[in-house]
Amino acid sequence: MTSQDAIPTSHQKALLTTQEFYLLCESGTFLECAKAELLDGEIYTMNAQHRPHVMAKMDLYDAIRDQLKVIGSTLRAVLEATVELDARNAPEPDIILTSEPYGEGAIPVSSVALIVEISDTTLKMDMGKKQAIYAQAGVAEYWVVDLEGDKLHQMWSVKEQVYCEKRELPFGAQVNSETVEQLAITLDIGSSHRV
Repeated sequence: MTSQDAIPTSHQKALLTTQEFYLLCESGTFLECAKAELLDGEIYTMNAQHRPHVMAKMDLYDAIRDQLKVIGSTLRAVLEATVELDARNAPEPDIILTSEPYGEGAIPVSSVALIVEISDTTLKMDMGKKQAIYAQAGVAEYWVVDLEGDKLHQMWSVKEQVYCEKRELPFGAQVNSETVEQLAITLDIGSSHRV
């Protein structure tokens, strides 16, 4: 075997672990980005969030937080925290319902009851790669707020690492969580997300 034989003949991805990703974050590597996530070992950076995205996220967060208080749930709604799903996935969803909001490091997936992504320009990613990653990690329920389509995609019932139950609800409808007992909110987003 010559030194030429040892040289790869094609490009290969260098996939990161969550620990390597956290070291890069701590070093300040992503300070210029609004947000960075690790998905299937690859780093994804996100653009700055514009008002429609932010306001939809805040409206939904307020509704979920308020309803959790009304029903006396021990779950806590958290905005944009890193969730450690496994050794190659550390996304930063828009809203997380967790039983462990406090502590060091990322939120453990074992504490997560519901994940919400707000989608204005990221629908393909949120309904594709992220849906698959969340199902594979066993996240019980996943919502995608589709700002362009004026609807919410609700997914639950994970079997064989896939969401088996799904429905779409228009803005203005009531959403009943399938996995968080008594959690029901109105999708009061309407046209408030339009500029």
